[in-house]
Formats: sequence, C-alpha cells, structure tokens
Amino acid sequence: MTTPPSAFPDVEALVVDVLKADSALSTAAVAVDPPAGFDGTQRAVLVNRRGGAWTGDLHIDQPLIELEVYGPNKAAAHTLANAARRALLATLGKTIGSNTFTDVEEQDGPRWLPDYLYRGANRYVCVIKVSLSVF
Repeated sequence: MTTPPSAFPDVEALVVDVLKADSALSTAAVAVDPPAGFDGTQRAVLVNRRGGAWTGDLHIDQPLIELEVYGPNKAAAHTLANAARRALLATLGKTIGSNTFTDVEEQDGPRWLPDYLYRGANRYVCVIKVSLSVF
C-alpha cells in the first residue's frame, strides 16, 4: 500500500479554471466563494469539494465536486447548470498542469434545490465525481 499525499491537489481551483475557460459560462461568476454582494440572483457557479477518496496504488484522488449554480430566474439557472456540468464532464482524458482527469462521472443532478441562506435564490446543484491522477 502506498502512502497518500500530504496534500491533495487543489481540485476546486482546477475546476474553477476549467469552468472559467468555457465560453458558455462567460456571463457567470465562477469561484469557490460567492462574490461580494452576492444575493443568490446573480449568474454564478460555486465550486466545492465534498469529500472523496485516495486510491494509493493508482495515485488517484477521487473528489466529489459540488456545483452550486445560480441565476436571475429558474430557467437561467438551469441553463447555466447544464453548461457547467457539460464543461466539467468534457475534461475526461485531459491533462491540466500535472493532473490528468482519468474519469469524470455525474453522481447527482442537476437538481433544483432551494437555498435558505439566499432567500431569492434560483439554485441548481449537481455533484460530479472526478478521478485525478496525481504524480
């Protein structure tokens, strides 16, 4: 058995870069944290790592990535959610920096999920499991 790395790759930053590079998401704020003044009605894609696992013998990190997608209305949020998931699913087989996306699999979503923090929010959430080779 091999030892896991002392730190996993910053998969949130990696996914943010992937999504920001996609022209279909150019009208949205894409980040780990909500932008200043955010109230849930702006176009935004928030990226969060929601756990995952290290497969030592293969040197693969398998994080679950949650995309919280907001828009000015439900239809716009849905369109943006589909664009975000398409962009992330398209990373299969791509190498970015020293990380290769060896598998990309949708786990949940996109699904409508009310946001109790932002009362007027239009939010869809999806979860995608990625496998990153780490060397």
